[in-house]
Amino acid sequence: MTVMAERTSQMSVEEFETIASAAPETVTLEFIDGRIGVKKVTDGDHSTIVSWLARRCMQHRPDLDLYQSQGLRVDAYREGRAKPDAVLAPEAHFAGHGEWADPDGALMVVEVTSYDSDTDRRDRHEKPTAYGQAGIPLYLLIDRDSCTLTVHSNPARQIGGYRDIHTAKFGEKIRIPGPMNIELDTEILKNYVR
Repeated sequence: MTVMAERTSQMSVEEFETIASAAPETVTLEFIDGRIGVKKVTDGDHSTIVSWLARRCMQHRPDLDLYQSQGLRVDAYREGRAKPDAVLAPEAHFAGHGEWADPDGALMVVEVTSYDSDTDRRDRHEKPTAYGQAGIPLYLLIDRDSCTLTVHSNPARQIGGYRDIHTAKFGEKIRIPGPMNIELDTEILKNYVR
């Protein structure tokens, strides 16, 4: 085990928050499953996808906001810190919460994959486990590598993850169940992949 790996395994969440607060704006740090992760800086296509989703959500549910870069405390003992690409919650829900909010009240978290080596571990494995354990009703993964959109629903709090998972290829329609209860036509997402 390397010195950094040993240090990370012993790091407290308070130490992580101190490091994260000192990081430059161009770096997004997360602390999931006892490890520090660095999220790649988003590109224009990534941001466009999040904006596309925000418009769809606001058209169907104007009482909700799609927050970008809101940090959440995740994991069974609140020892994890995640920065989803977007969090759907009631309007003004996170006002006054600071950088790392409790996930209660979050209705859906969204991740759009970046073209980096950690995407598989982070977005496809660790994040669904952490978000499900936190009891967040929906996890939406927009996967630019596989050109798919995956809806995770029915969280399994005790074991982490979600009981129901539905995937559609870009170009197909997919239903996002309650609390959103909308159908997304994903044809336009074909324009935002390499």
